[in-house]
Amino acid sequence: MTAMNSNNSSSSIHRRQKLKKLVVVMGATGSGKSKLSVDLGTRFFPNSEIVNSDKIQVYRGLDIATNKISMHDRKGVPHHFLGEFDPETEFTPSDFRELAPKTIAQITSRRNLPLIVGGSNSFIYSLLAKRFNSETDVFDESSAINSVSSELRYSCCFLWVDVSLPILNEYLDKRVDEMLDSGMYEELEEYFAREGFAESESASRTGLRKAIGVPEFERYFKRVGLGGGADGSEAEKRLSYEEAVKAIKENTCTLAKRQQEKIQRLKDAGWDLQKIDATEAFRAAMGMTSDSGKRASDIWEKMVVEPSAKIVKRFLME
Repeated sequence: MTAMNSNNSSSSIHRRQKLKKLVVVMGATGSGKSKLSVDLGTRFFPNSEIVNSDKIQVYRGLDIATNKISMHDRKGVPHHFLGEFDPETEFTPSDFRELAPKTIAQITSRRNLPLIVGGSNSFIYSLLAKRFNSETDVFDESSAINSVSSELRYSCCFLWVDVSLPILNEYLDKRVDEMLDSGMYEELEEYFAREGFAESESASRTGLRKAIGVPEFERYFKRVGLGGGADGSEAEKRLSYEEAVKAIKENTCTLAKRQQEKIQRLKDAGWDLQKIDATEAFRAAMGMTSDSGKRASDIWEKMVVEPSAKIVKRFLME
């Protein structure tokens, strides 16, 4: 009986050792996941390839509104599942669970390291959980915590990039303003001129139409017209614009809070998440410290990049 238990134990260990290794960079929207993953991929693990796990960024189009990382900022690190899918067709967690492993297998066949990067925890869970049911929302607070599968399909190193919510909210508000300055308004106007409006406010949205910014500015353009040609005073149009921007900021902050709660639920369920606190780096970057400026990059390096690199190196050596 002892020999049998020993055999079962060694067999179990052998199975665990055969699981493919991958790194998962998770966190709320705007927390610096993409920056960290590129930092890791360019400076510490040059054989890395990134698999996007943001459920909106998988679609083609609206690169500014969906805040896709630019080619310049990718710094040569290969990205997959980024802007690849039909924006009018729903790409589900089940689709991600089916297709992403094929890409991961191709990456590992090249002896490269897969980095799963994105804020959509439903995609991360669907990919990694050994036990997955598309009909069950494991993040629903009414469902039991043991509904979350603790067994995974891969050997994972989880990096949770966390930012204190009040600081993150302030940054997200600023980021929306920067996106608008970068052409988000014009991008959305062109989108609606090409694709048209949804049939009604209550119509269920699919694909890219779910992106924050699309429904808010759709209401705006319906009121003022594409090109601003509808009747109404400039003051009324300005008010409608400000309402749209305010709604985008509020909805983005709500998303960030919900994402943090989902990550905490995975941790509570036993997922081994290594939390990396990026709050001070964000405070410095937004000028909330006495000597910010160049200090922000130093803090990011010391408190985010270096600890993350050490965690991943240790994981890969196990």
